[in-house]
Amino acid sequence: MGFVQEFKAFALKGNLVDMAIGVVMGAAFGKVVSAFIDGMFMPLVGLVTSGQDFSELVFQIKPEIKDAAGVVTQAAVAIKYGAFITVAIEFALVAFVMFMLIKGMNAMKKAEPAPPPPAPPAPTKEEILLAEIRDLLKK
Repeated sequence: MGFVQEFKAFALKGNLVDMAIGVVMGAAFGKVVSAFIDGMFMPLVGLVTSGQDFSELVFQIKPEIKDAAGVVTQAAVAIKYGAFITVAIEFALVAFVMFMLIKGMNAMKKAEPAPPPPAPPAPTKEEILLAEIRDLLKK
């Protein structure tokens, strides 16, 4: 029974639940960003670059080999740098959005008034007695 209780305490700990929520929200945010990049941003980039689709950009090292019937017997070997460019743009946008989100949160934290510092504690009986002794010695 001790193992089950220990696991339950671990699984329901606030930090673990917060982290799980963050992972789920991050995955959902990633899907939204991917849809934005693929469906809205990259077509605009393609329009600016004369219809170039970045995801199709490749550097072909070795062409595909076909047999007499036209069936591909060996696939082409290519470096797909266009997909890398698309993912790099997606990463830059996610990083920028996260930066702006954290910057906004920090600005909201700064806008809240800081609580006043606590009043200094009253002197203890020993401190009062020592102060009286000091004052008597000065005389």
